[in-house]
Amino acid sequence: MNSNTPSTSAGGTGSADSTAPRRNSKRPKYSRFTQQELPACKPILTPKWVISAFLLVSVIFIPIGVVSLFASRNVVEIIDRYETDCIPLDSRNDKVGFIQSPQDKTCNRTLTVPKRMKQPIYVYYQLDNFYQNHRRYVKSRSDQQLRNPGKEDDTSSCDPEDTTADGMRIVPCGLIAWSLFNDTYDFTRNNQPVTLNKRDISWKSDRDHKFGKKVYPKNFQNNTLVGGARLDPSKSLSEQENLIVWMRTAALPTFRKLYGKIEVDLQAGDVINVELQNNYNTYSFNGKKKLVLSTTSWLGGKNDFLGIAYLVVGGLCFFLAMVFTIIYLVKPRQLGDPSYLSWNRNPGGR
Repeated sequence: MNSNTPSTSAGGTGSADSTAPRRNSKRPKYSRFTQQELPACKPILTPKWVISAFLLVSVIFIPIGVVSLFASRNVVEIIDRYETDCIPLDSRNDKVGFIQSPQDKTCNRTLTVPKRMKQPIYVYYQLDNFYQNHRRYVKSRSDQQLRNPGKEDDTSSCDPEDTTADGMRIVPCGLIAWSLFNDTYDFTRNNQPVTLNKRDISWKSDRDHKFGKKVYPKNFQNNTLVGGARLDPSKSLSEQENLIVWMRTAALPTFRKLYGKIEVDLQAGDVINVELQNNYNTYSFNGKKKLVLSTTSWLGGKNDFLGIAYLVVGGLCFFLAMVFTIIYLVKPRQLGDPSYLSWNRNPGGR
């Protein structure tokens, strides 16, 4: 009996070893991709490479900055701020009361052309301290209603300008449309009328896809409190480009929106008389109103920032290149041996 016991025990142990599951290794299968051993560029930033890189950036950026700045400086702008000057002296202590009154708000302004302005000359109105990016303001519109005649009742997002006092649906609804800019401008040059083209001032994609050709204004500005301009009920929304321009809300509190285009050249010294209707209420929130006449260049409107930014970056890179060059020549530092780098000592990674 005793002699059989060890053999039974040994047999049991062997059986247990043979049937025990083998431990799975978590080590991933070797590949050059998973071990990040694929061929790669591993530059060594020697002083010569760093200095050359800074010089290359400066050589590229400085000419671009100069050209951009000259292009911006060639743009001719006339800016006229008028919200205070167009209030009668006896009403300037109560500007809000004047702008909300039925008094005549005609205002005449005189502009002198400083340099020759080639057509087309873009006419903008500029508003300051007007937060079109306010969350409640931006959300107060119905894009479905604007483009689809069958969605006239879709005004759930337009509160508080969704219906009239008697419950009629407003088209277009919402605070953005309700606050449509309503100052108007008429121009004469040397006592001759200047035609202002108000067509094609909006984005074509907006006219074609965001504002329906069969959607017409209904019950617009029919409430007691009128926010801005009225719309022609006989024209579809896609034809009312002043509305389309206004509905593309601005991201910043100071913005310009296109009012029209003057399609004749203006010569230096020309006197432009502007008869404007000062209707829009910016006095309740200390806003400013400006009339802007501007030409354009291949870079767009007048904007010195881009040219200055290129010049600053290019000049800084040139300065650093010179500093590093002087340091490298006056007090050079011996470089290490690249053969001791890990990827050179063990290129296989094993």
